[in-house]
Amino acid sequence: MFNSESFSQSHYQILIVDDNPDNLRLLSKILESKGIKVKKTISGKIAIQAAKIEAPDLILLDINMPEMNGYQVCQQLKSDSKTAQIPVIFISALDNTRDKIMAFEIGGVDYITKPFQELEVVARVKNQLLIYQQKQQLIDQNKLLQIEIEERQKVEDALLVANNKLRRFALLDGLTGVSNRRRFDEYLKLEWQRLAQEKLPFSLILCDVDFFKHYNDTYGHLAGDDCLKKIAQTIQISIKNPVDLLSRYGGEEFAIILPGTNNQAAVNLAEEVRQTVYNLKIPHQTSSVYGYVTLSLGVATTIPNLKNSPDTLINKCDKVLYLAKSQGKNRVVTEKMIS
Repeated sequence: MFNSESFSQSHYQILIVDDNPDNLRLLSKILESKGIKVKKTISGKIAIQAAKIEAPDLILLDINMPEMNGYQVCQQLKSDSKTAQIPVIFISALDNTRDKIMAFEIGGVDYITKPFQELEVVARVKNQLLIYQQKQQLIDQNKLLQIEIEERQKVEDALLVANNKLRRFALLDGLTGVSNRRRFDEYLKLEWQRLAQEKLPFSLILCDVDFFKHYNDTYGHLAGDDCLKKIAQTIQISIKNPVDLLSRYGGEEFAIILPGTNNQAAVNLAEEVRQTVYNLKIPHQTSSVYGYVTLSLGVATTIPNLKNSPDTLINKCDKVLYLAKSQGKNRVVTEKMIS
């Protein structure tokens, strides 16, 4: 509980509303002697306006007043967000239970009956000011906590974005910018399981740059890197379906995962890729087949089965890619596989 010194050091302000000047003077004298700043008015309407302009820490409100009684004043104060939190102590000569109940029901925090007893007034005011102070401290703490939570959320969101970026980077090939082998393995397994349940076709294209070792030996590794970048960009442009995935499968090998794509559509795409890479006309003097960089492509299609591994599709695609290489390169070879 507060003492007189704590009142004088706290700069509290109380608004007294009573149409009786004698009551105003008496209450003002009691409270000002305790170091409390007092404002007073005989009008309920003026009290509402004053509270909106500068909210007091507490309102002492008479019930029986002309034009607008204390109950009506309190109701208006509680209906406005600017004044709703101001504690109101009713002061009245009415001492029956019904009046007190009504006072509390419309938002009053306490009730003082006339004639006033100084010790009672001081005790009740101290108590409500203490409660109000603790409530304000709690509100301030909650605001600080909310700010801290929001700041922490911002940090967590930023970390999430950063981690997502790192994950995306971890799944990209550093040279070509397309998906890497790790992403290829993850996506192949994921789509294999999905398509096995939906019983839909699953196609895979493996692409190999013809005579790439000769290219590196002739033009140097920097030119070789630039060649791979151009090929990756060209293949990526040919892929229109958002569920299809281009990956760098090995040194000069690329893989295209085609979920839900039948064999003929996969062969058509492979042929388009072969032709567009050839159309780049990247010189390759040491190619024993053509004077430009070319691709050999193997296409395999299956309907996934959970009893089998995705490796069955990769193995089949490897075999037909080998056939494409051995049959003269710069070509597409496929063998439809249904299991």
